[in-house]
Amino acid sequence: MAGPSARGKLFIVSAPSGAGKTTLCRYLRRAFPQLEYSVSATTRSPRPGEKDGRDYHFVSRQQFERGIREGRWAEWARVHDNYYGTPAAPIEKALAAGRPVLLDIDVQGARQLVERFPEAVTIFIMPPDMETLEKRLAGRGTDSPEVIARRLENARREMEQKDFYRHVIVNDDLEEAVGQLVGLVGSYLQQSGSRKQ
Repeated sequence: MAGPSARGKLFIVSAPSGAGKTTLCRYLRRAFPQLEYSVSATTRSPRPGEKDGRDYHFVSRQQFERGIREGRWAEWARVHDNYYGTPAAPIEKALAAGRPVLLDIDVQGARQLVERFPEAVTIFIMPPDMETLEKRLAGRGTDSPEVIARRLENARREMEQKDFYRHVIVNDDLEEAVGQLVGLVGSYLQQSGSRKQ
């Protein structure tokens, strides 16, 4: 049982859309099953293969706006005409119990979270270049050319904020990026003694 001083570590991973953040976080969770993954809520429709409660909590605009009024989000934002937010209660509960938490979140959300959790370990995933990012976004086959153009513009803005993050990993080679991310998180978990939990 963790003592009262053994607070859990909060890991915040951000990246522009299409940089491979979801894939990298999946590998990270396999490497460290003790990481509690905070599932965000969104008002956007599920993409093919996405499951409610696993990938996102898919909620209505009315439910989300009620959560804003009631202060239930640790952070929230409006992105690409939809709301995205992180429920505060599960994070607070896990950290207080000494368990590590992983958040996969955009730059805007990361800034709000660091205000609330200044001890958070922030990691930014960079695409190798804009051309590669454009190919990855187009390869998804889920977005129109207009949406892709808007995502690329947002990506440029997000990449300009990479210096806000404590660590930056370039996802050029997936295996290499996974190794860097797993090594980095592993070193923090070892320091906090929560590696074996």
